[in-house]
Amino acid sequence: MSLKKELVDEIIKVTSMAAISCHKFIGKNDKVNADKAATDTMRNEINKLKFNGKVVIGEGELDEAPMLFIGEKLGLGGDLEIDIAVDPVEGTNFVAKNLPGALSVISVAEKGNLFNAPETYMDKLAVSNKVPFDATDLDFPIEKNIKNTADSLNKDITDITVCLLNRSRHKEIIDKLNKMKVNMKLISDGDVSGALMVTNDKYNVDIFLGIGGGPEGVLAASAIDAYGCKFQGRFIFDNEKDIFRAKKMGIKDLKKKYDLSEIIKGDSIFSATGITSGDLVKGINVQNDKYITETLVTHKSSKMCKIFTREDTIKT
Repeated sequence: MSLKKELVDEIIKVTSMAAISCHKFIGKNDKVNADKAATDTMRNEINKLKFNGKVVIGEGELDEAPMLFIGEKLGLGGDLEIDIAVDPVEGTNFVAKNLPGALSVISVAEKGNLFNAPETYMDKLAVSNKVPFDATDLDFPIEKNIKNTADSLNKDITDITVCLLNRSRHKEIIDKLNKMKVNMKLISDGDVSGALMVTNDKYNVDIFLGIGGGPEGVLAASAIDAYGCKFQGRFIFDNEKDIFRAKKMGIKDLKKKYDLSEIIKGDSIFSATGITSGDLVKGINVQNDKYITETLVTHKSSKMCKIFTREDTIKT
């Protein structure tokens, strides 16, 4: 069963309104209230929709986060049962410091089709759909992944561009990439958008890899699925608290490598609205009494992968 196209417009409105609500916090060095504004608005907008929704990826559990928590029930009710993954502000630091690339993000799928991801780190790999599936793998050495990607795209290794988070944990990877003279796009935050850069040649990124947030991995996978690109992820459970939470969520094999088809099943809708301008979409533009937003939307069953522009009147 596929999700109706009418739901796409409603989901676009959810992220657009969430983005708009934290516009006033851009550059105010107040990431907490920016996140709260977007989260409160996202909840209010989702609660206007006619479905039985459940948050499977949110901001912690009820006892840890007053915001959109894992297990929270949303929506007006109805026959349609929906899994919801949210990141009301991906890049709270970008909003606080008025830096490029802040997004408001949501993904929805039918009940049971969206992986219930714990809030822990994930080792990730995403690659263009022009690269054969078996050419890359999380278990391959970095050098093999780069060489196979280059061979598949008929490029020299020195023409390959790798996107990854600029973190100390990636020092060994970065050193190897430097040794291979590979191009790097190092990002400070925002690994949902980082992973999505493999989806289109215009971003000039051939492969995304490294360790980032698990929930962000699932959100990115939802969009990547619509593009027919490859994504793999392996959660990292390095303390007893994370292990306990994983088992509580039903994860039995803590070292399992997940392919895209295990993370997102069936149809899905992904929506990411720009708060500040970045590689994927433009940020909020205020003209007279209007907020103009750009949203990247994917809807797998209708093969929709496009950017929508929306105008909303400012209420005074």
